[in-house]
Amino acid sequence: MLKPPTGAESSPASLPPRSLYADIATRLTSPSTMRLRVVTILLAAIVARLITFGSPVVHVDEEFYFSTAYAWLHGATPYVDVWDRKPIGLFILYLPAAMFGLKAGIWVYQALALASLVATAMLIARLAERAGWSNGALAGALAYVFWVNFVDGQGGQAPIFYNLLIIGAAALIAPSADPSRGPSRGLAAMALVGIALQIKYSVVFEGVFFGLWLVWQEWRSGRRWLILPYGAGLVAVALLPTLLAWLAFAQAGAGAEWAYANLTSILDRKPDPMLEQAGNLLKIVLITSPLVAATLLAVRSGGSDTPEAQAVRRWLFAWTIAAALGLLAFGSWFEHYALPLMVPLAICASGFFGDHRTGRRVVLPVLLIAFLGGQTLLLIKRHNRGTGAQVAAIVEQIGRGPGCLFVFSGESIFYPASGRCVQTRYLFPSHLGRIREQGAIGVDQQAEIERILALKPGIVVFRPPYHGERSDLRALAMEEMRRDYRLKAKRPLGAQTIEIFERR
Repeated sequence: MLKPPTGAESSPASLPPRSLYADIATRLTSPSTMRLRVVTILLAAIVARLITFGSPVVHVDEEFYFSTAYAWLHGATPYVDVWDRKPIGLFILYLPAAMFGLKAGIWVYQALALASLVATAMLIARLAERAGWSNGALAGALAYVFWVNFVDGQGGQAPIFYNLLIIGAAALIAPSADPSRGPSRGLAAMALVGIALQIKYSVVFEGVFFGLWLVWQEWRSGRRWLILPYGAGLVAVALLPTLLAWLAFAQAGAGAEWAYANLTSILDRKPDPMLEQAGNLLKIVLITSPLVAATLLAVRSGGSDTPEAQAVRRWLFAWTIAAALGLLAFGSWFEHYALPLMVPLAICASGFFGDHRTGRRVVLPVLLIAFLGGQTLLLIKRHNRGTGAQVAAIVEQIGRGPGCLFVFSGESIFYPASGRCVQTRYLFPSHLGRIREQGAIGVDQQAEIERILALKPGIVVFRPPYHGERSDLRALAMEEMRRDYRLKAKRPLGAQTIEIFERR
């Protein structure tokens, strides 16, 4: 119960009782101890992701990353025996999970993603403090934890991992009054960016912003004779992990395969229809709009007004703009492409939540709505995408042999789950079936499908037709099913029905 100040004439009974809402809001907008902050963020992250734990079908991308790592452990070579455009670092991240097998491995990669999420949220709070927004630091961190669920960040998407590296780099180079900071911090930051590049190349936009900022700092400091060698060093450090990856594959005789998959195949891919891209971008705008509004309002929020804090704020706003431009430049605009933008937005939103009059009033309902909205969306996605039990029922019908498996369309997780042999390096079914991938995967799609079917796989799996699929290729495959296969089973997977054909 609140006590009146000494000498006050009003009695305790005359004071209004402190509401639960006010108590929680005060805790969210007050500087907290490190231990309390870690516990709060960890518990919030666990509860926010509880629906997805253990599910092998959280997202098709994660299924494929796990399947590729699993195949790699069992002798396949990425880009040669399993094809994709993602850099090798992403598959290395999934190797520890794949070592545990399918069921336990799903939990392991999701635990690693949870740890990355929590660590990123902790650094969000730390940078908010350095910007003078200590009062809203915890709220900004929780906003990141809850908001990623809106853009398919509920599992192990690539940005969930590389966001930690990027914010680590940001923490190293953000403006500081420390006179002892030298070029070594910039080199360390660009080393983190370089590692992040080997998780996904889209971080190049933020990496360029960080590099230009570091060079500009040297210019302002008067050490202009250092700009050229320092700039060259920053670029070299950032590109070193990618160079090492290429050298490793070149040494193994797969340098050309690595170069096409990692560097040039993306230029061959057809763009999605403009109307579809505009719809994707509109969804991102709507999802991020509350954090964007909070960021704009944070420009005139309160907080510490020290020169260092003001410099950090300006730098954070500039980073947000750079991340947004990177998102716009990338194109396609699938929902998870917004995950990198969530980091600077959440930091800047801290200023609104903790030091803006309106922000302090709405922080609790905003976070509560974000949490409940995210949970509702995850339930909808589980209903549409399926469950582990449904995957197990399908795998039981696929069986373990004899004969190889060909997933014409459906989930790549069926490959490691069934243990059947594979007759193609295109384990991600969309590479062979989508219109936009025509002429962009190193082989002709129809020729590859005809080659696979000529090898007479024992089991062929189909999901229902989907938007963007080449209907001519489906018709070709279904004609083969009618001639030489029988429909063994139909099993539900979320909102769709999976058809399993067995060779006669």
